Amino acid sequence: MNPVNNMTKYSLRSWVLVLALAPTILVGILLGSYFTINRFYELEDTLVEQGSNIIEPLSIASEIGLVANDREATKRLLAAAQLNKSTLVKSIAIFDANNQLFVTSHYHKDFEIMRYKEALNTLHKTEIEHVGDSLILRTPIFSTGPSAAPANYDIQTDDGQLLGYISIIINKERALLEQHRAAVAAFIIVLIGVQLNLLFTFRLVKNVTQPITEMVRVVAKIREGKLDARLDGNLIGELDLLKRGINAMAGSLSEYHDEMQQNIDQATSDLRETLEQIEIQNVELDLAKKRALEASRIKSEFLANMSHELRTPLNGVIGFARQLVKTPLHSSQVDYIKTIERSATNLLGIINDILDFSKLEAGKMVLENMPFGLRETIGDTITLISGSAQAKGLELVVDIAPNVPDNVNGDAMRVCQIINNLVGNAIKFTDSGSVMVKIELQSQSEEQVVLRCDVVDTGIGIDESQQDFLFQAFGQADSSISRRFGGTGLGLVITKRLVNQMGGQIGFTSSPEKGSNFWFSLPLGLGQFQIGDSLPLEKLKNKTILFYEPRVLTHAVLSRQLNQWDTKVTHHQHIPSLLTTLNTAEAPYDYVLLSCHGFSDAGQLVSTLNLAKTKTDCLVVLYDCQEQDALTQFIRPNADVVLSLPVSEHQLARNLLYPPMEYDIIAPVTIATPAARQSLTVLAVDDNFANLKLIDTLLSELVTTVIAVNSGDEAVKQAKTRTFDLIFMDIQMPGTDGISATKQIRQGSMNRNTPIIAVTAHAIAEERELILGSGMDGYLPKPIDEAALKDVIHRWITRPKFTHFDLHTLNWDLCLTQANHKADLALDMLRMLLDSLPQTVTTIQTALSQNDHPVMLSTIHKLHGASCYCGVPTTQRLCQEIESALKHETAVEDLEPEILELLDELTKVESAANQVISQLSAEITDDQKNGLL
Repeated sequence: MNPVNNMTKYSLRSWVLVLALAPTILVGILLGSYFTINRFYELEDTLVEQGSNIIEPLSIASEIGLVANDREATKRLLAAAQLNKSTLVKSIAIFDANNQLFVTSHYHKDFEIMRYKEALNTLHKTEIEHVGDSLILRTPIFSTGPSAAPANYDIQTDDGQLLGYISIIINKERALLEQHRAAVAAFIIVLIGVQLNLLFTFRLVKNVTQPITEMVRVVAKIREGKLDARLDGNLIGELDLLKRGINAMAGSLSEYHDEMQQNIDQATSDLRETLEQIEIQNVELDLAKKRALEASRIKSEFLANMSHELRTPLNGVIGFARQLVKTPLHSSQVDYIKTIERSATNLLGIINDILDFSKLEAGKMVLENMPFGLRETIGDTITLISGSAQAKGLELVVDIAPNVPDNVNGDAMRVCQIINNLVGNAIKFTDSGSVMVKIELQSQSEEQVVLRCDVVDTGIGIDESQQDFLFQAFGQADSSISRRFGGTGLGLVITKRLVNQMGGQIGFTSSPEKGSNFWFSLPLGLGQFQIGDSLPLEKLKNKTILFYEPRVLTHAVLSRQLNQWDTKVTHHQHIPSLLTTLNTAEAPYDYVLLSCHGFSDAGQLVSTLNLAKTKTDCLVVLYDCQEQDALTQFIRPNADVVLSLPVSEHQLARNLLYPPMEYDIIAPVTIATPAARQSLTVLAVDDNFANLKLIDTLLSELVTTVIAVNSGDEAVKQAKTRTFDLIFMDIQMPGTDGISATKQIRQGSMNRNTPIIAVTAHAIAEERELILGSGMDGYLPKPIDEAALKDVIHRWITRPKFTHFDLHTLNWDLCLTQANHKADLALDMLRMLLDSLPQTVTTIQTALSQNDHPVMLSTIHKLHGASCYCGVPTTQRLCQEIESALKHETAVEDLEPEILELLDELTKVESAANQVISQLSAEITDDQKNGLL
């Protein structure tokens, strides 16, 4: 216990009394005790001295009577001595040398106590013995002459012959009385001192502690807020100064309190006014927010309606244009129809740009995170726009660094859109020269890579004064560019916002008439599984290749690829050196790669191809020229493989490793024979006559029976009267729209489980979610593409039905979605997960038994990453919960129930995956053979 706390339990009065009285009482007791004890000793010493003065002369005077054995004379001597000191001496006795009583002053009943208990030869001087209230003195009696002693006295001492001893009893009552008187006197003196001290102490308490107590009371009142409390009266010394200080403090506090109260009142008034203003502003902001939300809703509805209204006629234009191309037409009519289709497609691209810009501006662009092959994706994108570069005679080059990983996670469609916008702009604004796409690895971690892509062109460039306006919506470098090159000015701003939303950066450098370099850096996740087939590139090692390409950039990129495979390459960039090598070569080459550029005419090209054909078993022609006649008449008949530039690494390696045995010459274009139709009954619903006619025409080429109706009510009636294999439903229709019609069909008709596909021009993500959440099974956007229509029919008619496991264990539709609707890729992902399960389960069980936190976290993290792409929602959820808990340092043993649940779920996943793989592998193989996938 703290002594300071104990001190605070007692008042100042108590402490003053204790500190004042305690020293006085202690000192009084000590002094009284000292003087009393000292008096006791003095009285005792006086008594002993008086006894000695009596006994010692008697011992000398008794010698004669003891020697002469005269008892009477000796008794008279003793009686006279006792009577002389009767108040002091009780009795006197003499004992002889044999310690026998010789004579006594008068009879004493206890004379035995006067006898000496020890041997007489030890008694050499006066000895004292205290017995009760008496004091016994004994003194030896010695003879003064040698002949005077009796014959029987034989005790000799240094002082002479011992004749006996005299013993006297002294009364101590008088001395004790004096001692008691001394003690009482000392006590009275101490008591008087204490009383005097109390007098002065109470006077001190009255003059000191009472004022201090009053000060404490006043301070307590001040602390309670009673600032008018004051100390009164005259005090002594420093207490008066303290009183004045407390009064002054109370006055100052009172002034400060009054001033503070005024400030508080003023602040309260100001705050009330401010709160009223804030409340008014909040009301205004709430109204503004509601207006903004209403405006956003109206804008979204407008975009949806605009998309529908624009896409609906475009659907008819593009669809019937494609249908018209299938009919017998002469060349000029085919050219007109293709021009109509291109114009409508360009208009559709503009509509898509506007919608993308609106979604980005509203923050409603949703990015996917799917695994994809980087090189294949970029290759497909470049292939789509390479025709524009070929038409202008531009050198289009794709250079991907070898250390760039191919298996990544991200939004492949948006990556393609970024590449397409930047490369498309570079081609559009470049009249001659080259456009180069260069991709490098900027940084890499365990789960993420950051790639940098540069699109470098030799086009018209951008003036420095116009560069600040480049990434603004609906803006271009100057107005003349818009008239010359066309475009809405949305491509770059969409690209910039897409890059920023994906966590990257974008920028550019440009010089007028020298070209531009648009670059962007993009973070992508590292894929855990390989996308696509792996090629045995080691088979190309030490293969001999004769390579001719006159253009510097393409030659450098392809040379690096060939050298990367450890091939032995003979390089040529000029026709004469190429012909010299072909003419002088003795040993054949494994491969000959020839570009179509640099030849003076078709004759030189054909002769060179024929000569090269004699030097190799695999002649590969790299073609990116616009002359289709030359390709058909001269190149294809004389080459083993024709590859369009730019060619991807995977495509080039595949054609080198697996060259075709013989090259089929493409026959002249003829009208295709209609394929066999599937025996299906399909219901088509659309309120627009042109669109209904188009989808009826397209479906009639694919299925045997098509029922076309132009309203939702009619569709519900048809669904109640007959069974359909598939229903294509328009969304926006007067009266009963597509969503309402779908609900009625699902509730009470003969087609409750029939797949219903939404056919609509709605392009907003929220609208798509509403459509899919209303009971419809799929989505087919307008304008309708014939290939997409075939894919939808095939997907839903041949859709597998799994009934032996829960969809939360394995959902094949979710797996397809996560694999970008590529069935073979989804199966590959599922197989890789299935192959890894035994090792994963063993590792988890071992880590659980050993409470190994790092191993458990690493294993669960890998399993979580794999489950994100295989359509296993329950496994994914459990992995996420366990991984999150482990990252928060939760012990492994505390997560045992969740881990055991995960192990049980993995057993279910393994069984379900085996069923899905065994059922779908054969179907996908058959589909590939039939050309359906």
